Amino acid sequence: MKGIVFNLLEDVVTRTHGEHVWDALLDAAELSGSYTSLGSYPDEQMGKLVQAASNALNVTPGEVLRWFGQEAMPLLAQRYPTFFRGHQSSRPFIVSVNQIIHPEVRKLYVGADVPVFDFSDAPDGALTLGYRSPRKLCALAQGFIEGAAAHFHESVAVEHQTCMHHGDAECRMRLSFSTNGAG
Repeated sequence: MKGIVFNLLEDVVTRTHGEHVWDALLDAAELSGSYTSLGSYPDEQMGKLVQAASNALNVTPGEVLRWFGQEAMPLLAQRYPTFFRGHQSSRPFIVSVNQIIHPEVRKLYVGADVPVFDFSDAPDGALTLGYRSPRKLCALAQGFIEGAAAHFHESVAVEHQTCMHHGDAECRMRLSFSTNGAG
C-alpha cells in the first residue's frame, strides 16, 4: 500500500484526536510510523493500525475504515483540487474515479495498486457501484463516497447488496443521493 494512504490516516487521526493518539496507535500496532508518501508498505501494516484503532474505540475495523474515508475526503479535496473541479455533485465525481482519478494516482504514485470500480444506473436514479480489490477495503470506499457527498453538500444512502467479506466475488453497493440544501 502506498505511503500516501498512511499519511492520510496519520493526518486524520492527529487532526481529530491529537498526535498522542497516533503515537498510541503505532505503539499498539507495533509499528514505527515512518511512512513516506511515495513509499510502498505491506498491506498488513494498515490492517494492524485499523485493528489497533478498532480495539481502542471498541468499534469494528469496518467502522474505522469508513470513518477514515469520510474524514480523509476534505484533506484530499484540499491537496488535489483538480480532481474535484468541474463536478457539481458527488455522483459524477465518484463515476470519474476509474477514468480520471485513478490514472492520475498511478502517475503521482508509481506502483499504486488501486481498486477497480464499475457503475450502472438504476431505473429509479440510484447508482450501483461494483468494487473489486484483493484488499477488500469496501468500508473505506464507502467512507470516501460519504465524504465526497458531504463535500458536495449532499447525503448518500449506501445499501450493500453483495460483499467480498461474505464470500461474494465483488462488493456491490446501491447509492442514492440527495441534496442537503444550499451549497
